Amino acid sequence: MRCGNYAEAALCPVCSDPRRDTGLVTVLEKPSDIAAFESTGRYRGVYHVLGALLSPLDGIGPEQIHLASLEARLSSGEVRELVLATPASTEGDATALYVQRLARPHGTPVTRLARGLPVGGELEYSDSLTVLRAFEGRIPA
Repeated sequence: MRCGNYAEAALCPVCSDPRRDTGLVTVLEKPSDIAAFESTGRYRGVYHVLGALLSPLDGIGPEQIHLASLEARLSSGEVRELVLATPASTEGDATALYVQRLARPHGTPVTRLARGLPVGGELEYSDSLTVLRAFEGRIPA
């Protein structure tokens, strides 16, 4: 399996779609995370599902998640950009850092999803880390 998504054939439905941009790869924790991107109707890239996040306390190291297949994709030279879409958690951040370091020798640009305040969210109910990330990720008005 190339991407780690559920599939009945060698390639999942997303990877086998010729209209997809195979140079834009979004890294996710689990196959169900794909639905969030697909629901937008605007994402035209492909995915790489890790199957889990790095968690040494739970015995999950680099060998237990789909990093070898990601390394193979990076080595092919086909990946133009790697988008990290791991959760905002200790495990998600550690996994993102590991993937970023994995991509560095290949010269592949790595980006991360923006984080911050949800639409319709109240500032007074947001935690300090969310407010800080929203401030650091601000964009021109």
